[in-house]
Amino acid sequence: MKKKALAAVAGICALGMMLGGCGSSGASNSSGDNIITAYNSEPQNSLIPGNTNETGGGKVGQLLFSNLVAFNSKGEAENEVADSITPNSDSTQYTIKLKDGWKFTDGTAVTAESFTKAWSYVANAKNAQKCSSFFSSIKGYDKLQDANSLKGTEQLEGLKVKDDKTFTVDLSAPDSVFPIKVGYLAFAPLPESFYKDTKAFGEKPVGNGPYKLDSWDHNKQIVLSKNADYKGSQKIANNGVTFKIYTSLDSAYADVQAGNLDVMETVPSSNTKTFQSDPDVEAYNKAGSAIQTFTIPADLEHWKCDTEEGQLRRQALSMAINREQIVSKVLNGIGTVATDFTAPVIPGYSKDLKGSDNLKYNASKAKELWAKANAISQYDGKLTFSFNADGGAQPIYEAIVNSVNNTLGIQASVNAMPTFQEFRDAVSNRSIKGAFRTGWQPDYPSAENYLYQLYDTDAANGNGSNDGDYSNADVDKYLAQAAAATSDDKAIEYYHQAEEILLQQLPAIPLYYSNADGVAAKGVKNFAMDWQNQPIYEQMSK
Repeated sequence: MKKKALAAVAGICALGMMLGGCGSSGASNSSGDNIITAYNSEPQNSLIPGNTNETGGGKVGQLLFSNLVAFNSKGEAENEVADSITPNSDSTQYTIKLKDGWKFTDGTAVTAESFTKAWSYVANAKNAQKCSSFFSSIKGYDKLQDANSLKGTEQLEGLKVKDDKTFTVDLSAPDSVFPIKVGYLAFAPLPESFYKDTKAFGEKPVGNGPYKLDSWDHNKQIVLSKNADYKGSQKIANNGVTFKIYTSLDSAYADVQAGNLDVMETVPSSNTKTFQSDPDVEAYNKAGSAIQTFTIPADLEHWKCDTEEGQLRRQALSMAINREQIVSKVLNGIGTVATDFTAPVIPGYSKDLKGSDNLKYNASKAKELWAKANAISQYDGKLTFSFNADGGAQPIYEAIVNSVNNTLGIQASVNAMPTFQEFRDAVSNRSIKGAFRTGWQPDYPSAENYLYQLYDTDAANGNGSNDGDYSNADVDKYLAQAAAATSDDKAIEYYHQAEEILLQQLPAIPLYYSNADGVAAKGVKNFAMDWQNQPIYEQMSK
């Protein structure tokens, strides 16, 4: 959320736009207290950085914790807690020095061990953290993956504390992206109080970021206040951010119009035609970094990624979807048809990769490929498309189902699950046996974040955001070679080779790139959105 994102996504694991939204519309705080009220969905899990890979929790976590590096609004990395991050000659070891003066909101100091101990906790399979795969390049990660033989306190052997302000990171292979990757929420430091009661900590985390958590009233609101002891580079223009939990985008938008909600980072489909001329809101709409996809489990019968039948069906399904029509008619132009697995604002994005034709609407070719797949094994199943009903995705998936049924003559249908939390739980539990909505809001500005975290074997089977449990040795190889590349151009070459396999096997099917589109209430100052398609909460005021 990075997306979760993100995201986380996130991480933004995470997961892109249109995630959810509460029906509570009570009056917001008065402008005199300079508190920003913001739209959000209920976080899927407790607010532990390493277990947060969707935007509901990721948006909150990014304000509560400061990492070694931070990203400005353009996605450029800047040292935050780190004073320096120095690689050796082949990027297999990094020496990290911390700045003086950083403290957690419980008054304890942020030290080198605050990072090494936290990273080891997330990497340790016994602790079942959703962002574990982000640490897979650190030496000793493999030894921490057999949950049955671990206690949960074992440390990554590649992390060595030199003194309170210095530690080294030894990697199992070169990783030139590492100094950027550590800006992701999962790499946040944790205070000693976390290990005493992780459950209590997740309900009221103690961070070192620009804000601190005052209260979390589940399914209603999360209240953050300005952290007076914050030592970072962000300039905080308000006294706090209160996230209001919505289950209806339309209700949230109406509250922005009425001045009862200050900002939301998505626009309901019913308002996409009019929001930029709506006199009751401040509108924002620019090219963004989030990609919207849907995933079919890699081992689903008749759809297996590593079989000819499965690849033919996935390609036919993809070609049966009229993306241009969805973007123009359903999204009203607030998006761009996908041509690869990254996004237009990310270095290495391409429209011309081998296999990109599989993402173009071609009804006759789709029918031909479907017939070839049926010649291998007849398919009489009913493909369902699952998504969260509280995120505004229903019109999109209804359009997908209509396009697929009309082209292929099969019985596809939608399966709207009530809330984002229920939907993500079903994805995490692997209980969905058809197609399901996915997406990605990048955690750091690199193609690696889209490709490794979503399609590498290390991120599958609950160890990361590879929700379809896709595995391909050649994709893994190319991503490893990209990480070891000594130039950006060479890394991008390897990323493209990996993407060409993904375009053939389609573990997920790209649909479109979300614009950074959102609205703020009248009277809110300095509303803008960043490279992650998120409002820049810190700079907003009333």
